[in-house]
Amino acid sequence: MTTKRFIMNAGRTSKQGQQINVGKDHAEYQTIVNTLTMHADDMKALNVVAGASVRVRSEFGEAVFLCKEGKVPTGMVFVPYGPPTCRLMGQGTDGTGMPTSKNWEVEIEPITSES
Repeated sequence: MTTKRFIMNAGRTSKQGQQINVGKDHAEYQTIVNTLTMHADDMKALNVVAGASVRVRSEFGEAVFLCKEGKVPTGMVFVPYGPPTCRLMGQGTDGTGMPTSKNWEVEIEPITSES
């Protein structure tokens, strides 16, 4: 199984903001926060196709995301804030009240029928 390390950044998206009026339990909102964006070359290196699931591990936990191709630099991935990213964050906030959500080193592996 191919596993690779990436730098992960999390943030809010405009679509996420639009969907908040519908509610966080709505299917469209859940799709947004459960989707990871990755560069096409990185997807090829991991042998991941758009729409496939990947497991992301940080030093604090792990979560599963659907993977899509997008405009991010190679070696970096983006995920919208949501319950899956909370499983990857530590509890330290450096006095800000919000856990650090930028430049996390994570390990990503494709989820296959064997895993």
